[in-house]
Amino acid sequence: MVNTPVIDFHTHVGRWGTSHMDDSPEIFLKLMDAAGVDKSCTNCIFYGDARRGNDIVSRFAREHPDRFLPVAYVTPRYPDEMLPELERAFGELGAKFLKIYPTYYQKPVDDPGYFPIFEWCNDRNKVIMCHSSKVAADDILTLPLSFIPLAKRYSNITWVLGHSGNGMLGQEDAVTAAKECENIVLETCTSYAEHGTIEFLVEGAGEDRVVYGSDAPLMDPRPQLGRIATADISDEAKRKVLGLNAIRILGLED
Repeated sequence: MVNTPVIDFHTHVGRWGTSHMDDSPEIFLKLMDAAGVDKSCTNCIFYGDARRGNDIVSRFAREHPDRFLPVAYVTPRYPDEMLPELERAFGELGAKFLKIYPTYYQKPVDDPGYFPIFEWCNDRNKVIMCHSSKVAADDILTLPLSFIPLAKRYSNITWVLGHSGNGMLGQEDAVTAAKECENIVLETCTSYAEHGTIEFLVEGAGEDRVVYGSDAPLMDPRPQLGRIATADISDEAKRKVLGLNAIRILGLED
Protein backbone atom coordinates (compact mmCIF):
# COMPACT_ATOMS: atom_id res chain seq x y z
CA MET A 1 0.00 0.00 0.00
CA VAL A 2 1.43 3.39 -0.96
CA ASN A 3 1.89 6.03 1.72
CA THR A 4 -0.82 8.62 1.06
CA PRO A 5 -3.90 10.16 2.63
CA VAL A 6 -6.94 8.00 1.82
CA ILE A 7 -10.19 9.86 1.25
CA ASP A 8 -13.35 7.92 0.47
CA PHE A 9 -15.38 10.13 -1.86
CA HIS A 10 -18.57 8.06 -1.73
CA THR A 11 -20.10 6.91 1.56
CA HIS A 12 -23.55 6.96 3.14
CA VAL A 13 -24.87 7.59 6.64
CA GLY A 14 -28.30 7.33 8.20
CA ARG A 15 -30.55 4.38 8.97
CA TRP A 16 -31.45 1.92 6.24
CA GLY A 17 -32.42 -1.28 7.98
CA THR A 18 -32.42 -3.57 4.95
CA SER A 19 -28.69 -2.93 4.56
CA HIS A 20 -27.87 -3.09 8.28
CA MET A 21 -27.02 0.60 8.35
CA ASP A 22 -27.01 2.57 11.57
CA ASP A 23 -26.53 6.27 12.25
CA SER A 24 -23.64 5.65 14.66
CA PRO A 25 -20.34 7.41 13.89
CA GLU A 26 -18.50 4.95 16.13
CA ILE A 27 -19.56 1.95 14.03
CA PHE A 28 -18.58 3.76 10.85
CA LEU A 29 -15.18 4.72 12.29
CA LYS A 30 -14.41 1.07 13.03
CA LEU A 31 -15.07 0.27 9.37
CA MET A 32 -12.86 3.15 8.22
CA ASP A 33 -10.05 2.15 10.56
CA ALA A 34 -10.18 -1.46 9.40
CA ALA A 35 -9.80 -0.28 5.80
CA GLY A 36 -7.20 2.41 6.49
CA VAL A 37 -9.44 5.27 5.37
CA ASP A 38 -8.48 8.67 6.80
CA LYS A 39 -11.58 10.68 5.85
CA SER A 40 -14.99 9.82 4.44
CA CYS A 41 -17.21 12.12 2.40
CA THR A 42 -20.62 11.26 3.82
CA ASN A 43 -24.07 11.85 2.35
CA CYS A 44 -27.57 10.80 3.37
CA ILE A 45 -30.04 10.20 0.54
CA PHE A 46 -32.40 7.83 2.36
CA TYR A 47 -35.02 10.31 3.59
CA GLY A 48 -37.55 12.29 1.61
CA ASP A 49 -36.79 15.18 3.93
CA ALA A 50 -33.36 16.33 2.75
CA ARG A 51 -32.99 18.53 5.82
CA ARG A 52 -33.24 15.51 8.10
CA GLY A 53 -30.54 13.66 6.17
CA ASN A 54 -28.25 16.68 5.99
CA ASP A 55 -28.56 17.13 9.74
CA ILE A 56 -27.40 13.55 10.29
CA VAL A 57 -24.43 14.13 8.00
CA SER A 58 -23.64 17.33 9.88
CA ARG A 59 -23.69 15.48 13.20
CA PHE A 60 -21.10 12.98 11.98
CA ALA A 61 -18.84 15.80 10.80
CA ARG A 62 -19.40 17.89 13.90
CA GLU A 63 -18.57 15.05 16.29
CA HIS A 64 -15.55 13.85 14.28
CA PRO A 65 -14.38 16.77 12.11
CA ASP A 66 -11.05 15.11 11.40
CA ARG A 67 -12.71 12.01 9.89
CA PHE A 68 -15.98 12.99 8.18
CA LEU A 69 -16.55 15.52 5.38
CA PRO A 70 -20.21 16.55 5.02
CA VAL A 71 -21.92 16.17 1.65
CA ALA A 72 -25.25 17.89 0.93
CA TYR A 73 -28.30 16.27 -0.63
CA VAL A 74 -31.40 17.86 -2.16
CA THR A 75 -34.09 16.58 -4.52
CA PRO A 76 -36.40 18.25 -7.08
CA ARG A 77 -39.24 16.24 -5.58
CA TYR A 78 -39.56 19.14 -3.13
CA PRO A 79 -38.85 22.14 -5.38
CA ASP A 80 -39.68 24.84 -2.82
CA GLU A 81 -37.10 23.41 -0.43
CA MET A 82 -34.21 22.82 -2.85
CA LEU A 83 -32.47 26.17 -2.94
CA PRO A 84 -33.01 27.14 0.73
CA GLU A 85 -31.59 23.77 1.76
CA LEU A 86 -28.60 24.21 -0.54
CA GLU A 87 -27.92 27.57 1.10
CA ARG A 88 -28.18 26.03 4.56
CA ALA A 89 -26.14 22.92 3.75
CA PHE A 90 -23.24 24.77 2.15
CA GLY A 91 -23.43 27.69 4.59
CA GLU A 92 -24.43 26.67 8.09
CA LEU A 93 -23.50 22.98 7.76
CA GLY A 94 -20.28 23.39 5.78
CA ALA A 95 -20.99 20.88 3.00
CA LYS A 96 -18.04 20.14 0.73
CA PHE A 97 -20.10 19.12 -2.30
CA LEU A 98 -23.55 17.97 -3.41
CA LYS A 99 -24.87 14.45 -4.02
CA ILE A 100 -27.93 13.93 -6.22
CA TYR A 101 -29.73 10.65 -6.85
CA PRO A 102 -32.22 10.74 -9.76
CA THR A 103 -33.41 7.18 -9.04
CA TYR A 104 -35.40 8.49 -6.07
CA TYR A 105 -36.76 11.34 -8.22
CA GLN A 106 -37.70 8.78 -10.90
CA LYS A 107 -36.67 11.14 -13.67
CA PRO A 108 -33.38 11.38 -15.60
CA VAL A 109 -30.49 13.54 -14.47
CA ASP A 110 -31.11 15.99 -17.31
CA ASP A 111 -34.74 16.58 -16.30
CA PRO A 112 -35.53 20.32 -16.04
CA GLY A 113 -36.48 19.82 -12.41
CA TYR A 114 -32.75 19.68 -11.66
CA PHE A 115 -31.87 22.84 -13.55
CA PRO A 116 -32.32 25.29 -10.61
CA ILE A 117 -29.95 23.11 -8.58
CA PHE A 118 -27.40 23.04 -11.38
CA GLU A 119 -27.65 26.80 -11.92
CA TRP A 120 -27.12 27.45 -8.19
CA CYS A 121 -24.07 25.18 -8.15
CA ASN A 122 -22.69 26.52 -11.42
CA ASP A 123 -22.84 30.10 -10.13
CA ARG A 124 -20.78 29.02 -7.09
CA ASN A 125 -18.30 26.60 -8.73
CA LYS A 126 -19.53 23.64 -6.72
CA VAL A 127 -18.84 19.92 -7.06
CA ILE A 128 -21.76 17.57 -7.78
CA MET A 129 -21.56 13.80 -7.51
CA CYS A 130 -24.31 11.77 -9.14
CA HIS A 131 -24.93 8.06 -9.38
CA SER A 132 -24.19 6.93 -12.94
CA SER A 133 -25.08 3.59 -14.43
CA LYS A 134 -25.54 1.72 -17.70
CA VAL A 135 -26.14 -1.94 -16.86
CA ALA A 136 -29.70 -3.08 -17.67
CA ALA A 137 -31.92 -2.06 -20.57
CA ASP A 138 -34.14 0.00 -18.26
CA ASP A 139 -31.14 1.68 -16.62
CA ILE A 140 -31.75 5.05 -18.28
CA LEU A 141 -31.91 7.71 -15.57
CA THR A 142 -28.17 8.33 -15.12
CA LEU A 143 -26.51 7.20 -18.33
CA PRO A 144 -22.89 8.42 -18.36
CA LEU A 145 -23.23 10.08 -21.76
CA SER A 146 -26.09 12.20 -20.37
CA PHE A 147 -23.52 14.16 -18.40
CA ILE A 148 -21.73 15.49 -21.49
CA PRO A 149 -24.29 18.20 -22.36
CA LEU A 150 -24.75 18.99 -18.67
CA ALA A 151 -21.01 19.40 -18.14
CA LYS A 152 -20.82 21.70 -21.16
CA ARG A 153 -23.85 23.77 -20.17
CA TYR A 154 -22.84 24.01 -16.50
CA SER A 155 -19.11 24.24 -17.05
CA ASN A 156 -18.23 25.72 -13.64
CA ILE A 157 -19.43 22.55 -11.92
CA THR A 158 -17.06 19.66 -11.34
CA TRP A 159 -19.16 16.59 -12.15
CA VAL A 160 -18.21 13.38 -10.35
CA LEU A 161 -19.74 10.26 -11.89
CA GLY A 162 -20.43 7.89 -9.02
CA HIS A 163 -19.62 4.27 -9.99
CA SER A 164 -18.27 5.47 -13.35
CA GLY A 165 -21.23 3.86 -15.09
CA ASN A 166 -20.99 0.57 -13.15
CA GLY A 167 -20.51 -2.30 -15.65
CA MET A 168 -18.03 -2.27 -18.51
CA LEU A 169 -20.46 -0.73 -21.01
CA GLY A 170 -21.14 2.06 -18.55
CA GLN A 171 -17.46 2.49 -17.80
CA GLU A 172 -16.68 2.84 -21.49
CA ASP A 173 -19.27 5.61 -21.75
CA ALA A 174 -17.98 7.24 -18.56
CA VAL A 175 -14.48 7.40 -20.03
CA THR A 176 -15.94 8.85 -23.25
CA ALA A 177 -17.68 11.54 -21.19
CA ALA A 178 -14.48 12.34 -19.28
CA LYS A 179 -12.50 12.62 -22.50
CA GLU A 180 -15.12 14.99 -23.92
CA CYS A 181 -15.38 17.20 -20.81
CA GLU A 182 -12.47 18.19 -18.59
CA ASN A 183 -14.85 18.97 -15.71
CA ILE A 184 -15.98 15.33 -15.42
CA VAL A 185 -14.30 13.15 -12.79
CA LEU A 186 -14.76 9.39 -12.39
CA GLU A 187 -15.32 7.63 -9.06
CA THR A 188 -14.29 4.02 -8.65
CA CYS A 189 -16.77 2.02 -6.56
CA THR A 190 -18.84 -0.63 -8.26
CA SER A 191 -20.25 -4.08 -7.67
CA TYR A 192 -19.42 -4.93 -11.31
CA ALA A 193 -15.67 -5.12 -10.87
CA GLU A 194 -14.18 -6.63 -13.99
CA HIS A 195 -10.43 -7.10 -13.99
CA GLY A 196 -8.56 -4.03 -15.16
CA THR A 197 -11.30 -1.53 -14.32
CA ILE A 198 -9.04 0.87 -12.42
CA GLU A 199 -6.41 0.74 -15.14
CA PHE A 200 -9.09 1.44 -17.76
CA LEU A 201 -10.47 4.45 -15.87
CA VAL A 202 -7.04 5.95 -15.16
CA GLU A 203 -5.81 5.45 -18.71
CA GLY A 204 -9.01 6.84 -20.18
CA ALA A 205 -9.72 9.84 -17.95
CA GLY A 206 -6.18 10.50 -16.75
CA GLU A 207 -4.76 9.94 -13.28
CA ASP A 208 -5.80 13.44 -12.17
CA ARG A 209 -9.53 12.79 -12.72
CA VAL A 210 -10.25 9.54 -10.90
CA VAL A 211 -11.17 9.38 -7.19
CA TYR A 212 -11.53 6.49 -4.79
CA GLY A 213 -14.99 5.72 -3.45
CA SER A 214 -16.42 2.65 -1.73
CA ASP A 215 -20.20 3.14 -1.28
CA ALA A 216 -19.61 2.19 2.37
CA PRO A 217 -21.28 0.86 4.38
CA LEU A 218 -23.43 -0.54 1.57
CA MET A 219 -20.23 -2.13 0.29
CA ASP A 220 -17.09 -3.07 2.21
CA PRO A 221 -14.45 -0.39 1.59
CA ARG A 222 -11.56 -2.87 1.82
CA PRO A 223 -11.97 -4.69 -1.51
CA GLN A 224 -12.86 -1.39 -3.19
CA LEU A 225 -9.61 0.07 -1.89
CA GLY A 226 -7.70 -3.10 -2.74
CA ARG A 227 -8.66 -2.75 -6.40
CA ILE A 228 -6.66 0.48 -6.48
CA ALA A 229 -3.77 -0.68 -4.28
CA THR A 230 -3.17 -3.69 -6.55
CA ALA A 231 -3.89 -1.99 -9.87
CA ASP A 232 -1.23 -1.92 -12.56
CA ILE A 233 -0.74 1.84 -12.38
CA SER A 234 2.11 3.93 -11.01
CA ASP A 235 2.47 4.62 -7.30
CA GLU A 236 1.92 8.31 -8.02
CA ALA A 237 -1.35 7.51 -9.79
CA LYS A 238 -2.43 5.42 -6.80
CA ARG A 239 -1.69 8.35 -4.45
CA LYS A 240 -3.77 10.65 -6.60
CA VAL A 241 -6.74 8.29 -6.89
CA LEU A 242 -6.71 7.32 -3.21
CA GLY A 243 -6.64 10.83 -1.84
CA LEU A 244 -4.63 13.56 -3.51
CA ASN A 245 -7.20 14.19 -6.25
CA ALA A 246 -9.99 14.52 -3.69
CA ILE A 247 -7.89 16.96 -1.68
CA ARG A 248 -7.35 19.10 -4.77
CA ILE A 249 -10.94 18.89 -6.08
CA LEU A 250 -12.45 19.78 -2.70
CA GLY A 251 -9.88 22.44 -1.84
CA LEU A 252 -8.65 20.67 1.29
CA GLU A 253 -4.99 21.63 0.91
CA ASP A 254 -5.09 23.93 3.93
